[in-house]
Amino acid sequence: MKRKPLTFAIAAGGTGGHMFPAGALAKELKRRGHRIVLISDPRGLQYSDLFEGVESHLVESGTFALGGLSGKIKTFFALAKGTLKAGWLLIKLSPAGVIGFGGYPVVPTMAAARLLSIPYCLHEQNAILGRANRALAGAARAIAISFEKTGKIRPGNLTKTYLTGNPVRREIAALGRKPYPSLGADHVIRLLVMGGSQGAAVFSEIVPEALSILPKAVRRRLQVTQQCRQKDLERVKKAYKSHGIAAEVFPFIQDIPGRLLWAHLVIGRAGASTLFELTAAGRPSILVPFPSAMDDHQSANAAFLKGAGAAWVFAEKEFTSPALAKLVQRLVVNQTLLKAAAGAALGIGRPEAAERLADLVEDMVLTRRERIKAKKLEKKSNRGNPGGLQRVMA
Repeated sequence: MKRKPLTFAIAAGGTGGHMFPAGALAKELKRRGHRIVLISDPRGLQYSDLFEGVESHLVESGTFALGGLSGKIKTFFALAKGTLKAGWLLIKLSPAGVIGFGGYPVVPTMAAARLLSIPYCLHEQNAILGRANRALAGAARAIAISFEKTGKIRPGNLTKTYLTGNPVRREIAALGRKPYPSLGADHVIRLLVMGGSQGAAVFSEIVPEALSILPKAVRRRLQVTQQCRQKDLERVKKAYKSHGIAAEVFPFIQDIPGRLLWAHLVIGRAGASTLFELTAAGRPSILVPFPSAMDDHQSANAAFLKGAGAAWVFAEKEFTSPALAKLVQRLVVNQTLLKAAAGAALGIGRPEAAERLADLVEDMVLTRRERIKAKKLEKKSNRGNPGGLQRVMA
């Protein structure tokens, strides 16, 4: 059913984990002819390149998780001020609906939407529903989840919860249609090391040391691209060079789609955006969940890939140079393990997540007459839920 162009407000902020899927949804909704407005915090607006041609507005927020009593009082007033600002903004914009991507930066906007009776949808990237989304879920028109088994969803909210996956960029979604890179006659293994937008210090310490203790014949077969912090750059480069390992080291990797296409194996954290890029592309991985993540959600994310046979997982305290070296040598010697894990990753990927979430968002704002018409069309075409959406039932 063709929908008329509408205005949608997207509330997202804080980290790339929220902004990347929000940007993918914005592009899909724009592709369908809708007007998109981004409402974010100062950190979120730094990702403006993900929202080309999208009007953006700043609404500051705060979190009760930090600071003592005085900090909580300041947060309360910041949230109240943000909610008032977001309310005036939504009145001015008059969106058909609002989509929130979790985290405390979206709370004022979603609270204002609730007060103004504007329908809103929540998207959860991780395998555990975040605290902000838990607080906002009761009044949400729909809840979109990325993992089939997502923890901390109240039973009463399951009937409005849909499995969409976590949206990724179209360039990454397209990688799954290309074959896993040939290992070739020289049996070279191309290793991509990512540690988040700033590069994880633990990877700068452990990975070069682990690869340096591999047998010389194995080291010669490795090609490494690693992202690390600027202050670690020269030390990591020297470590690889001194042990004869072909490596490129960058403080930031610009072309993630190109590097994923190139890589045979990825080492990284277990943030939702990273994992859904890996599964969309069909790349095996070694994952080290960030131990301080809220509710330890990265461990839950990683467990899903490990259970599917798509990844090997280390707790950070167990992520040592000898342990990593042992696993890498095993994978280099027995490359069928890499191919099997690549196939498993691709099998659980949801490259169509942006389209499914856009379907859900459009369906959320249908009038009663439009909803009846849409259901008749769906019944006639035997399509089931819009976009093939899977409702999560109790």
